[in-house]
Amino acid sequence: MKSIIVVEDNTAIRKLFCTLIKKQGYEVTDFENGESVLKGLPNLKPDLMVLDILLPDINGTDLISKIRAVPHCSNVPVIAVTGFATEQDAAKFKELGFNGYLSKPINTTAFIDEIKKHINQ
Repeated sequence: MKSIIVVEDNTAIRKLFCTLIKKQGYEVTDFENGESVLKGLPNLKPDLMVLDILLPDINGTDLISKIRAVPHCSNVPVIAVTGFATEQDAAKFKELGFNGYLSKPINTTAFIDEIKKHINQ
């Protein structure tokens, strides 16, 4: 079973993401901030990560480099999720090492499509 990590500080959004992912038959582990996911990563082998950009402790744009520094996560696809929704933002996130990008509010179909696109590579 494929494993996905969700990092999102908004409880309602995090629960929505987890529910959508589980309905697709994936295993999901969720975290509410950057520090908690960094502590959990050594014990997890994710196939994909969904990462909110505006987190309360570590900004997602800083967190991606810390995730990539974990040897077994260096090539794990990471999808940025954010309220920033310009074409320049999408390009910036790709330059920073994100594999995908979704803007909030999330279209649930697009969310699942983006996950399937990257998890099946």
